Amino acid sequence: MAFVSIYTVGMLKHHYDHPASREFYEVGHQVMRQAAKTGQLIEEFSPFGVAIPEEAKKGDGFPVLTLTVWKSLHGLYRFSYSGQHSQAMRDRSKWIESYPEKHLSYVVWWTEKVKDVSWQEAFKRYNFYLKHGPTSFAFDFKHTFDEKGEKYVIK
Repeated sequence: MAFVSIYTVGMLKHHYDHPASREFYEVGHQVMRQAAKTGQLIEEFSPFGVAIPEEAKKGDGFPVLTLTVWKSLHGLYRFSYSGQHSQAMRDRSKWIESYPEKHLSYVVWWTEKVKDVSWQEAFKRYNFYLKHGPTSFAFDFKHTFDEKGEKYVIK
């Protein structure tokens, strides 16, 4: 059984201890509690102590990263575009700076084992997507692949 991983990256408009950033983290904790209740979230990796890669430092803000593993692509997709997470994405301009050029804010990939997911793997997949575009190795929700590497449309 394959699992799906997602790495997200953004830049907070304000320093981490600014009231707006604290609100972002409070909302984020609520979102992750909701994610856990879905039964689809398998693992959430802490970003603390992670060396931030250069591509995540674009802009003038403060990098914020997430890395999670999910039971299914459908479960991840449904969660991403519903409930508190969907509302947080609509409110993101309060917390996250917009990028002047096109910016990849997340990348998704399949993994056979949760233990194979790491920050280093996430950065590798992200960089691969930046260089090669969406493939079965690294993709987004607009260009999805199933666990066998075949193009797939989420419905």
